[in-house]
Amino acid sequence: MDAVKAGPVPAPAAPPPAHRGGGALHVALIGNPNTGKSTLFNALTGMRQRVGNYSGVTVERVEGRYRDAAGNPVVVLDLPGTYSLSAASPDEEIALGVLLGRAPGVPAPDVVVVVVDAQNLERNLFLASQVLELGVPTVIALNQVDAARAAGLQVDPIELTLELGAPVVATVATRGEGLDVLKHAVAQAPSLPRPERLFSLPADAARALHPVEALLAASGLAAGAAAMESLRLLAVDHTDGHLAGIPGLAAAVAQARADVTGAGHAPRSLEAEVRYGWIADVVERTVTRVAEVGRTLTDRIDAVALHRVWGPLLFVALMGLVFQSIFTWAQPLMDAVEGLFNALGGAVGAVVPPGDLHGLLVDGVIAGVGSVLVFLPQIVILFLFIGFLEDTGYMARAAFIMDRFMRSVGLHGRSFIPLLSGYACAVPGILSTRTIESPKDRLATIMVLPLMSCSARIPIYTLLIGAFVPPVALAGVFNLQGVTLLAMYLLGTLSALGMAAVFKRTLLRGQARPMIMELPPYRIPSVKGLALSVWHRARLFLKKAGTVILSLSIVLWGLATYPKTSPTPGATADQAQEQQLAHSVLGRMGHAIEPAVRPLGYDWKIGVGIVASFAAREVFVSTMGTIYGVGAADEQSGSLRQELQHERNPATGRPAYTPLIAVGLMVFYVFAMMCMSTGAVTIRETGGGWKGVRWAAFQFGYMLALAYVSAFLVYQGGRLLGFT
Repeated sequence: MDAVKAGPVPAPAAPPPAHRGGGALHVALIGNPNTGKSTLFNALTGMRQRVGNYSGVTVERVEGRYRDAAGNPVVVLDLPGTYSLSAASPDEEIALGVLLGRAPGVPAPDVVVVVVDAQNLERNLFLASQVLELGVPTVIALNQVDAARAAGLQVDPIELTLELGAPVVATVATRGEGLDVLKHAVAQAPSLPRPERLFSLPADAARALHPVEALLAASGLAAGAAAMESLRLLAVDHTDGHLAGIPGLAAAVAQARADVTGAGHAPRSLEAEVRYGWIADVVERTVTRVAEVGRTLTDRIDAVALHRVWGPLLFVALMGLVFQSIFTWAQPLMDAVEGLFNALGGAVGAVVPPGDLHGLLVDGVIAGVGSVLVFLPQIVILFLFIGFLEDTGYMARAAFIMDRFMRSVGLHGRSFIPLLSGYACAVPGILSTRTIESPKDRLATIMVLPLMSCSARIPIYTLLIGAFVPPVALAGVFNLQGVTLLAMYLLGTLSALGMAAVFKRTLLRGQARPMIMELPPYRIPSVKGLALSVWHRARLFLKKAGTVILSLSIVLWGLATYPKTSPTPGATADQAQEQQLAHSVLGRMGHAIEPAVRPLGYDWKIGVGIVASFAAREVFVSTMGTIYGVGAADEQSGSLRQELQHERNPATGRPAYTPLIAVGLMVFYVFAMMCMSTGAVTIRETGGGWKGVRWAAFQFGYMLALAYVSAFLVYQGGRLLGFT
């Protein structure tokens, strides 16, 4: 079947929109993954960004602002990366709803900027052609033209503008090239003529789709949008949320599909055939190969990075470097933060007289905030490495390398990226599973994702490793502390894959789909873009963790302080504090749960720390500081480490903490899901309501059982082997 070319048919120029009267111009930024869309967004908006969620869903909504040359405000909405508007995933459905002006709480965009990769123009123009049909003023950002030139390709922006009927601006987002021209084009776009469909359907297929177009137009869609939607709906098996209320639509689509089949066309591939037929003609007229390029730098790097043997070894080495850096490079900054909070605690303690207010401010507020901020340097280093690997293009290679392992446990290769995101925080990791089309694969990934050791576990690992694992050098490169930290991460990763294999063979049985993923060329990351990415992730982490930990630290201080008791005559200060703690609500809770944790080698104080950290894992550190009376306690606090090292079991006189107990406690935290935010996101992402609650409860329960059994085996097995 041949797609008949039809030239751009301009619609009448639209009158100047209302925003010219003083309101902001709303711009939607959309593009395929790996086109540099987020880098362009960061280059346009800089620090003027805010992150939230779309109304009713947990898909992330990122907005930024800038002012154009005339000083007018422009609001830019960074839509999720998508290859088309097929609405096969929550990301794509949100993007389509926004472009159609049917996303709750989001104004219809005045202008759409489609970011296309100049080196992969043919694939990128599929999405661009869909957007152009919607009738919204559109600008094409022809990004990464430098990479195209390096590959021997020359794209003519002027000729491409004539072909598409929309302005095309060449940009290099990583260097900020073309941004002023792009801003000018965006400002002018609302007053330009708008193209209609750029290709023609076979006459019989067009007749078959006419009733569907009429229904969509009657529902309020513009003519171009109705035409695009009718063609798109031929290939999808569901009715999208923004179209669910149109009476008779499903029946009309089914009839159109039958009529298209009767006319000798394949309904599910009709759109791809006509669009790519037109795109091939456009690319032939606008792209010139100016030089034959031999083996590129990307090819040479991939010869090692994607090798069956060297690739996985390189991946493990990079991960080892990341975790070694987390443990060593952050030390000076963490010492500085610790010194700052110790000085603050001392200053407040010197001004406020001894008493409950003194204890609340020093041991509650300052210690609580300090326990979060002191490990921020480690979090930033982790985010920095992840962002660097993403921006260079290596992360896609890591997914490719891991696909073989993922498929062996029944998961899709795309599950690897959300799992890797879980190293930073399970919440965005779970949100990123929306790119997985298979519901069972997505649910299996959500169920195991909290097993990945998130950044909230770092303070616990660091505290226990620093106190009980000696810094013994290994092979002259790594030390035992870094290797122990890496072992905790590997344990979580392997356990996640193992549990995924169990789920995919039982509750969520299904065949894994093959992964098709684009491997972008290696690029030098934008320093500004990388800094913005780290800043936003760190800010979100502080906002989530800081509020929870601060509140719980104050509550824990109150539980450890009341009811008051009088120390026995002649008791030392430490003995008096121990008696007060044992008599308090917190102490009584600890003694009540001690029988449950004693088989793991834990005393009642550790039990209190575990119970307190169910809301957020990081609270364990500040809880230990509260229990042992260490003001402004944190995982790098020398005094807290010394307290743990010197603590004795009052019944036996033996150390209450040993390397074996420390390892068992770290293993417990590898498996236990202690994060209210993760539970809340799991509820929403697994269907909400009672269905979501049941899945979240199952997730919490199986992980807690896994944590208890694993810690029991570590402690009791270690004792049988002669460890203490």
